[in-house]
Amino acid sequence: MELELRGITKQFPGVLANDDVSLTARSGKVLALIGENGAGKSTLMNVLSGLYRPDGGEIVIDGQVQSFKDPGDAIKAGIGMVHQHFMLVPVFTVWENVVLGVEPVSGPGIMNRKEAASEVREISERYGLAVDPDALVEDLPVGIQQRVEIIKVLLRGAKILVFDEPTAVLTPQEVEEFFGIVAELKGRGATIIFITHKLKEALAIADDITVLRGGKVAGHADPATATPELLASMMVGRDIDLVVNKEAATPGETVLQLSGVTMLDDYGRALLDDVNLEVHAGEIVGVAGIQGNGQTELVEAITGLLPIASGRIDMQGTDITRFTPRRRHEAGIAHVPEDRNHMGMVESFTVSENLILDSYYGAPYSRRGLLDGTAIREFAHALVAVYDVRPPHIENTGGALSGGNAQKMIVAREFSREAPLVLCAQPTRGIDVGSIEYIHEQIVRKRNEGKAILIVSTELDEIFALSDRILVMYDGKIVAERQASETTPLEIGLFMAGKAA
Repeated sequence: MELELRGITKQFPGVLANDDVSLTARSGKVLALIGENGAGKSTLMNVLSGLYRPDGGEIVIDGQVQSFKDPGDAIKAGIGMVHQHFMLVPVFTVWENVVLGVEPVSGPGIMNRKEAASEVREISERYGLAVDPDALVEDLPVGIQQRVEIIKVLLRGAKILVFDEPTAVLTPQEVEEFFGIVAELKGRGATIIFITHKLKEALAIADDITVLRGGKVAGHADPATATPELLASMMVGRDIDLVVNKEAATPGETVLQLSGVTMLDDYGRALLDDVNLEVHAGEIVGVAGIQGNGQTELVEAITGLLPIASGRIDMQGTDITRFTPRRRHEAGIAHVPEDRNHMGMVESFTVSENLILDSYYGAPYSRRGLLDGTAIREFAHALVAVYDVRPPHIENTGGALSGGNAQKMIVAREFSREAPLVLCAQPTRGIDVGSIEYIHEQIVRKRNEGKAILIVSTELDEIFALSDRILVMYDGKIVAERQASETTPLEIGLFMAGKAA
């Protein structure tokens, strides 16, 4: 199916989200749709999938103008959307999730379980989407859950597939597998729209690229001739430096030290296994690894969110192993968590409230047990200006911010403290190149001020761009340590896969 969007316009109170947007997605091809957070990509895809009705313009499929009253009409027209945050019921099996709402029946009110599982298995085999129909979704890795979402839309007859940030939560191996799935879908004539912030991925997988900026089409690009720098400048309207500029590190005293740290799960299995590491003032230490090899637990051990079974954690020579999270925060740990929505902010709180989440109980924000609204607002106005956070108003909720602005808000809160240790977990996950550039600059600035920085990231490009020293985690252990200037992504990648451990 060939898809055309002609002059799509969508307006909300005070916001022109899509302004006369036109694009074409060809049958058997991949159209990469890129743009900053807030550029209008999600609104445009919500119009296409029937969640929003456009204020102007047309949706045309194979030359026929379409009108969608709701998502059901879009599905009937052959459009399927795989959302970044999966729409699955964790306690249901694969086949129960896939047929939910379109269950085959063998009689009035009687679901045909055998037929449902058979349909899932047939689609799985036809498209190379290896999935066990009887597996519980909550037991599946993220990459397999994504396959379940793809099977869901294929079962409903989708010929136009929209993938919203499909690689944001995938490991490098899962990304390769996903690209193979896309190639199979292309070979079968599917029309694919690939929404992404990752410019290298767009260039690698796309046949056509459309760039949105400020709700408008900023331009189109040919992946065969375009460069990441060109795409980045089209996205933000200015030149973007994709290389992190930093001088060589001059490490000072030891700020953080872990000695023999072990963490166990509820069954006594080691999540962290005898971890030893040091982070010094004035250096950035990057922790590389495929998601699920102990990086999350490492952060939780350092911040006190989960207890350790044995070992010791020292902060500037003080044993903080038994400190509560608040005491560790007060001892000088700034923490940018990996999940900004659930751990970095309270979505229903205002921007100004989110900016004092870790300090609301002390002066000048609280007096005699009451919050001082004036002091909070003054602090918030200052921070959003310094850290380039762009909410419509500081009394807007955190949940209303784009991903990039939400991340900058969290960075502003944590970096504004005089904390000797800055712990950043997945600091730029799912955000646009302009926000990435800014956050990277702030991390390097903190290092240059003499702070100890520990970065945990599944993005090897980010690890190499920022790190002075690289640690690799595999199966709960630190299996390698290298100076960033003396190693390669290939070597680190082998350690990540356990092949050189």
